[in-house]
Amino acid sequence: MAKGWLKAIADTPEIRSTVTVVGLVDVNPAAAKALAEEFGLAEVIIGADLADVLSKTSADVVFDVVIPSARHYVVSTALAHGCHVLSEKPMASSIEEGRSLITQASAAGKVHAIVQNRRFISGIRRIRRLVESDVLGELTAIHCDFFIGAHFGGFREQMDNVLLLDMAIHTFDAARFVADKMPVAVYCHESNPRGSWYAHGAAANAIFEFSDDVTFTYRGSWCAEGANTSWESQWRIIGTKGTLLWDGADNFKAHKVAGAEGFFRPLDVVPVPEPVDEAQTHGHASVIADFLTAIKTGAKPETVSNDNINSLAMVFAAIESARTRQRVTL
Repeated sequence: MAKGWLKAIADTPEIRSTVTVVGLVDVNPAAAKALAEEFGLAEVIIGADLADVLSKTSADVVFDVVIPSARHYVVSTALAHGCHVLSEKPMASSIEEGRSLITQASAAGKVHAIVQNRRFISGIRRIRRLVESDVLGELTAIHCDFFIGAHFGGFREQMDNVLLLDMAIHTFDAARFVADKMPVAVYCHESNPRGSWYAHGAAANAIFEFSDDVTFTYRGSWCAEGANTSWESQWRIIGTKGTLLWDGADNFKAHKVAGAEGFFRPLDVVPVPEPVDEAQTHGHASVIADFLTAIKTGAKPETVSNDNINSLAMVFAAIESARTRQRVTL
């Protein structure tokens, strides 16, 4: 993931003109050195100890790209050294750790935001605009399907709750953004299907209750071979006047009721609007730009940690529901 972040910095002029990479930290310094060479970062300080590198560089910002179990230490250390922090998702390995980091960021007076890059894509921005326009009426339900046979190797294949903790949060966060509602409760069933190459929890089905009686359902698997969906899931968004279908890529179909007669009411095609701001559709680069703007202006970044913890709460509530086989409130 560090390579993706460095590429976003290098390929985005407004970020490249603002950010100077001064250090790379890795438990394996040789990996950091190879990355520095790949991106022509000849002057950076490389080390295995974050506190030491921060002391040597006097950095202003830390980009946290570590595995979730190391996140609390990395973010706490960065905040203690007076750095703003942008972290990969999930923001913490538990709700308690997430709350701890929010408290530390507030006490330090630093910006702490999370990379939810999936909401910074054109499709999500477009369906959010359509929902906001009220052309589909009042939102009643969002249904998302995610089925991909992904052979990562490495730490993911050893994780507990791998789909919910490492991937589903993208769709959970995007659904929360599109709906503009708060998650209230969830019932979730988790499984590790026959043939799975993961240690635990490669599949899950969750029913979330959002505020204002909106339902959000998620069906997903990371070991479903033969018919991959988009990484962004397939979406069905239902309002009181119509429905939007999105394949997670480039195909949108939206219709609204156009009459009051007939067993099936006549329908009109609804155009799906383009994003308000094209600059908000570039994934990691857009998240980084939003974060840097917040540092400069004092505005809250869209994925600030004290809001993003609501997406994290959806994950852990789903995990708790799967464990107890009970409805869990958030």
